[in-house]
Amino acid sequence: MPELKLLVDERRRPIDEFTMWLPRIGVVLAFLFIGMTKFNSDPRGEWFKIFERIGIGQWFRYFTGAMQVTGALLLLTRWTLSIGAAMLACTMIGAMFVDIFVMHAVGYAFLPLVLLGMVLAVWFAGRFGTRT
Repeated sequence: MPELKLLVDERRRPIDEFTMWLPRIGVVLAFLFIGMTKFNSDPRGEWFKIFERIGIGQWFRYFTGAMQVTGALLLLTRWTLSIGAAMLACTMIGAMFVDIFVMHAVGYAFLPLVLLGMVLAVWFAGRFGTRT
């Protein structure tokens, strides 16, 4: 009996590229926005108050914003994808701890958890997704 072989077209179609990049661009834009808002030095601003309550100092707000902006930009290439995802994951894990243990707002920890899931999904797709 002759062997039956299935031919699979392994070329990536434009729609495949689009569906692979759309979530990544969304996560990048979200973290660029979130990170940039941390550079607002208005003492009445929400981030200023949150980082004041954390108690480490306002330098930590700038550091966190820089980590988020840098991490977002590092998601854009496959060579730096893992580093960027790790940076963003660390900030989201830290945000969950702050929401739970500093702000005593367990419900607010859900948003960083969702963002962490998005970062991990983008990392997984970029790292283990189909390549040509």
